[in-house]
Amino acid sequence: MITVNPDGKIMVRRCLVTLRPFRLFVLGIGFFTLCFLMTSLGGQFSARRLGDSPFTIRTEVMGGPESRGVLRKMSDLLELMVKRMDALARLENISELHRAGGDLHFPADRMPPGAGLMERIQAIAQNVSDIAVKVDQILRHSLLLHSKVFRSNLSHLLDLMGSGKESLIFMKKRTKRLTAQWALAAQRLAQKLGATQRDQKQILVHIGFLTEESGDVFSPRVLKGGPLGEMVQWADILAALYVLGHGLRVTVSLKELQSNLGVPPGRGSCPLTMPLPFDLIYTDYHGLQQMKQHMGLSFKKYRCRIRVIDTFGTEPAYNHEEYATLHGYRTNWGYWNLNPKQFMTMFPHTPDNSFMGFVSEELNETEKQLIKGGKASNMAVVYGKEASIWKLQGKEKFLGILNKYMEIHGTVYYESQRPPEVPAFVKNHGLLPQPEFQQLLRKAKLFIGFGFPYEGPAPLEAIANGCIFLQSRFSPPHSSLNHEFFRGKPTSREVFSQHPYAENFIGKPHVWTVDYNNSEEFEAAIKAIMRTQVDPYLPYEYTCEGMLERIHAYIQHQDFCVAPGPALPGAHTPQSPFVLAPNATHLEWAQNASLAPAAWPPAHSLRAWLATPGRACTDTCLDHGLICEPSFFPFLNSQDAFLKLQVPCDSTESEMNHLYPAFAQPGQECYLQKEPLLFSCAGSNTKYRRLCPCRDFRKGQVALCQGCLPELPSLARKLAEESRAQE
Repeated sequence: MITVNPDGKIMVRRCLVTLRPFRLFVLGIGFFTLCFLMTSLGGQFSARRLGDSPFTIRTEVMGGPESRGVLRKMSDLLELMVKRMDALARLENISELHRAGGDLHFPADRMPPGAGLMERIQAIAQNVSDIAVKVDQILRHSLLLHSKVFRSNLSHLLDLMGSGKESLIFMKKRTKRLTAQWALAAQRLAQKLGATQRDQKQILVHIGFLTEESGDVFSPRVLKGGPLGEMVQWADILAALYVLGHGLRVTVSLKELQSNLGVPPGRGSCPLTMPLPFDLIYTDYHGLQQMKQHMGLSFKKYRCRIRVIDTFGTEPAYNHEEYATLHGYRTNWGYWNLNPKQFMTMFPHTPDNSFMGFVSEELNETEKQLIKGGKASNMAVVYGKEASIWKLQGKEKFLGILNKYMEIHGTVYYESQRPPEVPAFVKNHGLLPQPEFQQLLRKAKLFIGFGFPYEGPAPLEAIANGCIFLQSRFSPPHSSLNHEFFRGKPTSREVFSQHPYAENFIGKPHVWTVDYNNSEEFEAAIKAIMRTQVDPYLPYEYTCEGMLERIHAYIQHQDFCVAPGPALPGAHTPQSPFVLAPNATHLEWAQNASLAPAAWPPAHSLRAWLATPGRACTDTCLDHGLICEPSFFPFLNSQDAFLKLQVPCDSTESEMNHLYPAFAQPGQECYLQKEPLLFSCAGSNTKYRRLCPCRDFRKGQVALCQGCLPELPSLARKLAEESRAQE
């Protein structure tokens, strides 16, 4: 009879346990992960010599410091993966031995009691999936750091945008239609920038208003004449970010947002379990609220990376939570305590915010000539796709006057019957696809607004297609104080017409603003318009190139995560950088002063004016052909600035007030700003003369000063030549 050594039995049992299918599965997962890494790295690994390891890093592709950092991160992730797989495998062995021994006891905190093979497989699969995503993010970020190439093929972007919603379908059609223009714009900007080094970012774009959790009221109305302005802007933002070469993720659901941010499902206050994988996040107010709810304590840490797309703007008085609560500025949309420049608007109406914008289709010279030759001198198109817009009281009066001179066309949505709000003499085409609407504009002489919607993209499209835009003047101006539409919005801005940008930045002959309640003024305007010939016109800042240039400047130069540079009240600088201008009207940055602090826009473009009582800094700067620049307020927030302007300060105090720094009369009191987030171009009071920081701006690009893009060699040379000529 053959006897078997007990040690041999134990060894055989261990071998059988070791070769359980679960261990084979673990080994397979490990091999799969190794293959994934090799595939992801692609050309990053190659053998230099026959004796070299096939995993030798090619240093000519990845820089030394960056490559070592990437390898360290990959090594940490792989080590974590191996530990998790080993722990799970040991649990399988422990389970077998437990069933065999019966009376052995092991810690139960590793895996819930009764967890079977499928649960363990799911756990390790999830671990490997998470690690694969993290490794992919590391590799993409490393490769992006060394990429300076603009993209011209937008097919991958169309995939990133997703599908399933009418809003997304509209955005994708728009992006596809403008692909050639984006490619040409990228080529032009690349020529301007030359070999300039550009930081490439990992960017998350979360369109909160399209999520089901926010209600998504826009998607069902896309095909029924609903507002498209927000979707136009988001489509162009995505295109611009992608063309500029940044890494992009797009989310339109809360589940996708949670997955990309690395937060567990549910809602809680726990911080993120690992560093935020995105350098920038573009979202809206809905998305901002969703991120705060699901990022927990990490939201405050990373909120400096967020950019909020905000159509109508957010003024500092509404943004500062404590101040807004104490002084009656709190609304449902404000109180986020962000840097006001993190809010990005559709038009440049709020200099406290950043101007994001959108694009309109640009015509070449051949198309412009064809439009000029095909214009009908007596054809008008009404701005308003929804029947509710046509309910305007008194419209019959001015439309009747217009009908005497022009054939009136409408594009009002209807399902079966003609909308009763549309007069019988109006030729209604129904809701037109965008290409057909463009063709209608190319034939028309006039594009007329009814006063609503406010500040949409359609008037710019009409002007770009050779139309004259006629709009109503508001008296008194519309604001949150007297108009329901603006009530609750975080701004006190007064709107003097349907489209203030068109009125103030374009103007006649392309834009006419009249009082619709004055029949004589209205009719005189119609007669003058019929005699006026205009060419198609599009401001540079609303071309693809203009938007690319602007967003490039923001991404390269705006950083709200760094500590503020200039000191607040109480700190003293060795020497004042300001001098009184020769005409003694304002302050300028002294030419012989030491180098300006590292600020953007460059501090040497600062011009400081003392406003008249009751005048806001926004208007004061515009009065002098300049733009208010809130980032310059800290340079002026000192008693020295008042002294240089020859303002006698009997006393100087620092307080929280969005109108400060300012000079109060009577009393000869000077007030400085105590809270940096309250520096504001907006706001006025007859008691105060505000100290206003202004700057110049580039023609056709109001968001950027003359020296805001030093990386443009040709522009820098031109500015240097102009400076020498002035000297």
